[in-house]
Amino acid sequence: MNFRLDVRDPRGSGRPTPSSGRTPEPLSPAHSPQSAAPASGAGTDRMEDDPTVRPGRLQRWVDRLGERQTRALNLTVALAGIVLTAPIMLVIGLLVKLSSPGPVLFTQTRVGVDQRLGRDRRRNGRAGAAGRRRRDRGGRIFTIFKFRTMTATRTKDPQQIWARTDDPRITRLGAVLRKYRLDELPQLFNVLKGDMNVVGPRPEQPEIFEQLADRVDGYRLRQQVLPGITGWAQVNHRYDQCLADVHRKLALDLEYIGRRSPTEDVKIMARTIPIMIGKKGAV
Repeated sequence: MNFRLDVRDPRGSGRPTPSSGRTPEPLSPAHSPQSAAPASGAGTDRMEDDPTVRPGRLQRWVDRLGERQTRALNLTVALAGIVLTAPIMLVIGLLVKLSSPGPVLFTQTRVGVDQRLGRDRRRNGRAGAAGRRRRDRGGRIFTIFKFRTMTATRTKDPQQIWARTDDPRITRLGAVLRKYRLDELPQLFNVLKGDMNVVGPRPEQPEIFEQLADRVDGYRLRQQVLPGITGWAQVNHRYDQCLADVHRKLALDLEYIGRRSPTEDVKIMARTIPIMIGKKGAV
């Protein structure tokens, strides 16, 4: 596909201006510009006393508290998952090693959270010049861990493509692991490292991410939060196989981000278990 959509960079959207098209209400004499003009040197004091500033600070505090609670929940679940599935992971690792030549674990670079869309946005003004000199990868690049489900390749940097149902690279054991999503168990260690959460948008490969960011409007907005092993999009839709799947899962990811909370994460985790057992959506 050679077309390019207009992708609006969420970092470029400014605050709404007062000129919204509505007719302003007339000012009373007490609120006229002349009477509202602060005395010299009093601007800072008036801003600190302005009650409209406090809700913003309060909202940031609430957001940080909710983020810490969500992160604590995901860390707890990851630790419990590692303890409970350690024997299973040992057996899977042994089977992978015996069934086909190559390493037990498959590692791959993925695009993680973009801090510029969150708490570090305020520092962009100071670091903007340096940031623009570097290639924008859409988020922090990290290494994801999975059990190897395909034949090992000697290519140091293989072409980044989506897996297909009939992908000849998938081993017989790998097909079973993929059906039950057991190949993703090592990503619990990614959660402990801080690269991922248990719940969040699925992380994409850098090259594929850049292509999708150019073709799908608003695709970068999903990088506002840590990526996850499972998520609202994963429990409601299959793995990506075409651009239509990307559009659908992006809408689901943004829906999750809009109502994200520890309670929401628990609900998604609970819905993931029957999907793993029922082999739904697996490739």
